[in-house]
Amino acid sequence: QRVFRVIPQNDEHVEMINSLASNVQVDFWQPDSVTLVRPKMEVDFRVEADMSLEVEDLLKESGIEYRIVIDNLQAALDAQFDSKARTASHSYEKYNNWETIAAWTADIAAQNPDLVFRSVIGETYEGRPMYLLKVGKSGPNKKAIFMDCGFHAREWISPAFCQWFVKEAVETYGKDTVMTTLLNSLDFYVLPVVNIDGYVYTWTTNRMWRKTRSKNPGSLCIGTDPNRNFNAGWCTMGSSKNPCDATYCGSAPESEKETKALADFIQEHLSTIKAYLTIHSYSQLLLFPYSYTYKLPSDYEELNAIAEAASKQLTSLHNTKYTYGPGAKTIYPAAGGSDDWAYDQGIKYSFTFELRDTGKYGFALPESQIKPTCEETLLAVKYIANYVLDHLY
Repeated sequence: QRVFRVIPQNDEHVEMINSLASNVQVDFWQPDSVTLVRPKMEVDFRVEADMSLEVEDLLKESGIEYRIVIDNLQAALDAQFDSKARTASHSYEKYNNWETIAAWTADIAAQNPDLVFRSVIGETYEGRPMYLLKVGKSGPNKKAIFMDCGFHAREWISPAFCQWFVKEAVETYGKDTVMTTLLNSLDFYVLPVVNIDGYVYTWTTNRMWRKTRSKNPGSLCIGTDPNRNFNAGWCTMGSSKNPCDATYCGSAPESEKETKALADFIQEHLSTIKAYLTIHSYSQLLLFPYSYTYKLPSDYEELNAIAEAASKQLTSLHNTKYTYGPGAKTIYPAAGGSDDWAYDQGIKYSFTFELRDTGKYGFALPESQIKPTCEETLLAVKYIANYVLDHLY
């Protein structure tokens, strides 16, 4: 399998990519769907090996600039596991399967009873418990920050960050002044993997799977895009009503057990949750609402200033460049996202991270990049958390 990057220059080129996608099985990496392709946009997509020459010929013929960013995807996926930490058990510097992550949630809570509490907020379509870690020193009426990872199954770097964050919290509490203050004053709710069934499927069956694994009545196609399944401009722009599409919005808002469990938990804790952070990959972006409309949020100035400062923090470590701004204007419209929903619920500080990289590896980011990615992201998250603490409302 190969991953192509094309930059359509005009509407004709966009048309060409649309017709290509309707004739060949194309998996869009960025943007998420062919309907979002616009002139002058970098478009990354994957095609099966047996079709890649045909695709190249079509691109050459139509005069669209293209390059092959990953020539042999299977080789790139095999090369992901380049971590020196070749332990069978849990490691923060490698990708852990769900079984390992689930066991880790129990261990980290058992080893740090004064800082970490594990609960179950629901179960997935396939019946797996959804573990939530509450991280913080216990105290009266504390405000909280909610952070989740693993919405999209193939974005493996995302759950790696949630695990890293919890590790840093327990290891640096009492040593790092910022982290200590944060954990004394705030609770962090960390949901290490939202789309557990999908994540398991990427380990067992299809590494490139994105959606949930629920059955769709009347269709042979499986799954809903959990990040198009929230009640925020649901199923309008940037999402699909077709169960076979990667951005399928589901049969109704919160039709997925996973999104419903998350939404229910946040609604039950609305009085305490003051920030919502959701971690995705890839593209190196820090986004805030809105994605379901081009309209700017009422807190635009403040959110933009926080995103700018947080991005600066992130870049300071390894010089990784991030772009920031409201979702629809910064990348593309996408309705039904959890960040817009949280913001509309009254959680003012709502941000989406798109972690490394910008497409060299895409979803096949090697394990050797887990540590630097998590270290730099932690700086941005700590900045936002600290800001929230100083501006509780």
